[in-house]
Amino acid sequence: MRLPVREGNFCKHCVAVGLTVLRQMNSIPQQRAAAVARAGNLESWLEALSRDELLALVREQLTGDRELRRRLELRAAAARSDIAVIRDRIASLLDTRPFARYGYIEYADARGYGEQAAEAVTALRTLTADGRAAEAAALAREAIRAIGQAYGEIDDSSGYVGSVAADLAEVHMGACREARPDPAETAEWLVGHLLDDLNDATDIDLLDYCEVLGEAGLARVRQLATEAWRRRPSGWAEKYLMERLAKAEGNVDALIAVRASDLSPTGSTHLQIAQELEAAGRGSEALEWAERGLREAMGHTGADSRLVDISVPGTRRQVACPRQSRSAGTTSMLTARSPRTGRCARSPVRPGAGMRNASPRWSGCVPTPRSGAAAGTAGLC
Repeated sequence: MRLPVREGNFCKHCVAVGLTVLRQMNSIPQQRAAAVARAGNLESWLEALSRDELLALVREQLTGDRELRRRLELRAAAARSDIAVIRDRIASLLDTRPFARYGYIEYADARGYGEQAAEAVTALRTLTADGRAAEAAALAREAIRAIGQAYGEIDDSSGYVGSVAADLAEVHMGACREARPDPAETAEWLVGHLLDDLNDATDIDLLDYCEVLGEAGLARVRQLATEAWRRRPSGWAEKYLMERLAKAEGNVDALIAVRASDLSPTGSTHLQIAQELEAAGRGSEALEWAERGLREAMGHTGADSRLVDISVPGTRRQVACPRQSRSAGTTSMLTARSPRTGRCARSPVRPGAGMRNASPRWSGCVPTPRSGAAAGTAGLC
């Protein structure tokens, strides 16, 4: 839901909270002190109870709180490494139906669901710590899929459920590091997940799995990702996976090839390529891509103005904006201005800049765009 904004990023609800705080300014310190005192009194009382008294108290709470019973049953199963019970309890904890009064989980109920789902994270961590990392990794995959399927039906404006999903992803990665599962099988699961909309909840990144995958796993990822991109060259997820793979392998030329296959008319893709080249110490090529972006985005209402801010280390040049010649009324050639001399020098854009040394293993793996193919994609099949 979009809220009316009056100034900056403040909506009316933020203003209302601020006004309430101001009205209660004098009493806030007393309220905080009272809350601390209550917590301290409870802690002291619990510490004074005997073991039998504590057990009686817990049993009393379990009798009247079904959700608490389910959570403690899961912790008990995790302590015993009872995989069948853990799987059943995790599925129960991630079930949205008790919270979805109208077919989806509203904002007011999202935190309660998230707190319940967080118990699954605790159980999986316990399982990993107890030396059952392989089982924890397998159960984490199931949990990640379950929360991913449910996420689209949750108003997670607070981000609480998303935080639990991220914790599940972290548990899975940690379990994989401990168990060292088959690299090829892990790669297949990872690619399937990354190309699925279910990754919206967990936001898993291929780069985080490089250690787990190793060379064999990355090779399998490369094979599957390339096949997926060939089948669907316009797919955002497929392209992004290819970019992350190139990043994981440190292959700047492959990354440029992927991005150059679908250049944005605003010059934003040219900017990304220029930034990658600049970071790799290939300043002159970065400048050429920035100039090309300015030239091809010329006249576009959404042209990326950051292209003019590309400074190239070593050459100390900066891309200049295209200017209109007052005498002829035509656009002048893009130039590179040196802040040292103040003079402009012509710097033509070479097709294929940045991809002269493409790695042989990437040769022929990049699909040719169906339409709007731009120059500068040398090495594409």
